[in-house]
Amino acid sequence: MSSSPPPPEQRSSGGLLSVLGVAFGLAGSVGGTIGAGILRTPGLVAAQLATAPLVLSAWLLGGLYALLGAICIAELAASLPRAGGWYVYAEQAFGHRAGWLVGWTDWLAHCIGLAWVATTVGELLVEWIPTQAAAPWHGQAIALAVLILFSGIQWLGVRAGGASQELLSLVKAVAFLGLAAASFLLPAAAPDATAGHPTVLQPQGSALWIGAVLALQAVVTTFDGWASPVYFAEEFSEPARDLPRSLIGGVLAVLALYLLINGALLHVLPMQTLSQATLPAADAARLLLGSQGAQLITAVALVSLLGLINTVVMAAPRILFGLSRDRLMPAWLSQVNQGGTPTAALLLTSGSAALLVLVGSFDHLLGMGAFLYVGLPLSGIAAQIQLRRQQPDLPRPFLSWGYPVTPWLVGAGSLAFLVGAVISDTADSLLALALVGLGALAGELWQRYGQPGSA
Repeated sequence: MSSSPPPPEQRSSGGLLSVLGVAFGLAGSVGGTIGAGILRTPGLVAAQLATAPLVLSAWLLGGLYALLGAICIAELAASLPRAGGWYVYAEQAFGHRAGWLVGWTDWLAHCIGLAWVATTVGELLVEWIPTQAAAPWHGQAIALAVLILFSGIQWLGVRAGGASQELLSLVKAVAFLGLAAASFLLPAAAPDATAGHPTVLQPQGSALWIGAVLALQAVVTTFDGWASPVYFAEEFSEPARDLPRSLIGGVLAVLALYLLINGALLHVLPMQTLSQATLPAADAARLLLGSQGAQLITAVALVSLLGLINTVVMAAPRILFGLSRDRLMPAWLSQVNQGGTPTAALLLTSGSAALLVLVGSFDHLLGMGAFLYVGLPLSGIAAQIQLRRQQPDLPRPFLSWGYPVTPWLVGAGSLAFLVGAVISDTADSLLALALVGLGALAGELWQRYGQPGSA
């Protein structure tokens, strides 16, 4: 016997279910942020800064930057609790064309990231297949199976998706906390000179500044994903209260976890070892468990990546749903099933990611995706400043602390990272801009000829 549909008061005007709370918001922020990057980035940061105080300071500064961003976007999320993420704010502040452009960019970046993470999961799991039985296509097959699995979970509805997100984020946090806590139980690493390693020299002058910039770029990238709750703004039962708590609380939780992990790595690994490690968490795990440490880190990485996949598979269809409902995309993309899932948007998202998995080459796609992700927070900050001027009477249940200094600081940082992305990877940045331009052209054509009643 089928279950009865949710009561009307639980369903938003668009058909989504308003059933989420702050527990899901925190899980979404943590799950959307913590991936495999924290297993690798500490070594990159240590290589640039070379001393424990500077390393921890870089992680603290990166976390504070993300926190300022969360404070700014919390105002927008509480004021405009609509599904779709960054495009909602751009559309409200700058009109339909800007909204479409930001939404297209956001969805495209999500698909690229989803395909890459699924492929990485496939590569990790294929290592568990005996060498003689492994084939080159097995990794792709596993990646596709993972996409199908999580798409199936989301198809069941927002409650199933939310519960899986909370569970995966909890397991992820416990795994990292356990690794850090166990590392602190080991004896402290001997200083480099007494351990037989050459002492790592602290960079000076311009080398220090260049190293600090490179380290902060790596750290800020590792904090990407903190804004995940905004994609589900319409599905929170009390968005004015829960969205700011989810965004700010999620960043604080991730910051505390990152500082703890880096403190643990600095405790057990000499700076020379840490700065040269490709996967420093694996080195720490080997000290704890010997040869089985590698398997432990693989398991932790898998849990992290699966939580990230769940977040993206759940969030990206909401972008298409919102664009469709606002008549910026075909109406069929706003179809929602009884569980509160935009089914057509889910199929298009997962299908696009699956095609990218089959293409199999991510060198340029990742460069383009990184550029697109960097530009999205800048669009949100610009929207906040514009709406403060344009709509001063807009109800704002949460006001950004320190306005206008806070958004200008975050905006300047986002712009600097965007310029840095262009300089460091000009070719892929230009390709990404070309994709954005194609999106702008497609949106213009849809506005003129695709909508019902268009001439």
